[in-house]
Amino acid sequence: MNEAALAHGGSLDEARRRFPDAPEPWIDLSTGINPVAYPLPPLSSEVWTRLPQGSDLGELESLAARAYGAAPGVAVVAAAGTQALIQSLPRLVPAKRVGILRTTYAEHAATWRASGASVETVDEPSALAGFDVAVLVNPNNPDGRLIAPADLNPLARHFVASGGLLVIDEAFMDVASDQSFAPHLPARGTAILRSFGKIFGLAGLRLGFALAGPELAGTLRRLSGPWPVSGPAIRIGCQALDDRHWLRRATERLARDTACLDNLLGRAGFEIRGGTMLFRLAARADAPDWFARLGHAGIFVRRFEERPDQLRFGLPGSGEAWQRLSDVLAPGETKRTRSSAE
Repeated sequence: MNEAALAHGGSLDEARRRFPDAPEPWIDLSTGINPVAYPLPPLSSEVWTRLPQGSDLGELESLAARAYGAAPGVAVVAAAGTQALIQSLPRLVPAKRVGILRTTYAEHAATWRASGASVETVDEPSALAGFDVAVLVNPNNPDGRLIAPADLNPLARHFVASGGLLVIDEAFMDVASDQSFAPHLPARGTAILRSFGKIFGLAGLRLGFALAGPELAGTLRRLSGPWPVSGPAIRIGCQALDDRHWLRRATERLARDTACLDNLLGRAGFEIRGGTMLFRLAARADAPDWFARLGHAGIFVRRFEERPDQLRFGLPGSGEAWQRLSDVLAPGETKRTRSSAE
């Protein structure tokens, strides 16, 4: 695999190259991002004209610690997206052998391989104990596999004792927050990554967090430099993380829309293989034909070279988007024409 050209969702440039005659505007269902974004608050001119203060960053990280239920003694480090943190960790933690619970977000393997580590994938969480560094995504992307905190505790204790590092990528945990390992995080041996942009629908803001013990957190801070997050991202992040009412309503809407998407995919003959409230993994033997059919209709979904029978569908964000998806998946049927967000 060319690690520099890993496939990701959200690449409408790729969609337009592949399907040049597709109608505009494209409907991008290739990501796991909330299609109904958090409403942007008004921002003062100072947010744009002055450098962020340390107290601003401290406020953001304190709100993130409370929102994520971080255990006492655990530090929260803000960064310009979890991808920045994924790429930083191999520079901070020497590792000869890295184990990754398969099949998952490919950037984890790519960044550790780029650091010179030998990377292996395993099928069971218990098999991760044999490595210097272990990585698992929880809930997993793309199948939504979820491992309960009680089942992760033995693995975390192992890495405390071994001096290695367990990385738990909780990018999609906001839709299953009661299963987060954050309240159980030990002071060393384990780090959690949390994404802001997915649940709040603001991926372009580039904001993410690491939860870790003081030693690793301090090293991450030093590597990030004095202004790791922009002023606008800090202010928007502070307001959104403190808005539990919006998050509750958003998850209720996502649950309803996920059920509607499952129903629509089922009527089209797809088998739901898993997912979260932000994306669904669906299978059909002729999935490549459906990928092309959707693409020619201006609807971009995520396909997988290693799983050719499967497609990942994000949620439409408007009545028009639902209608267009229905027109392709279930032509001639009574269609859902408005999303629950409207």
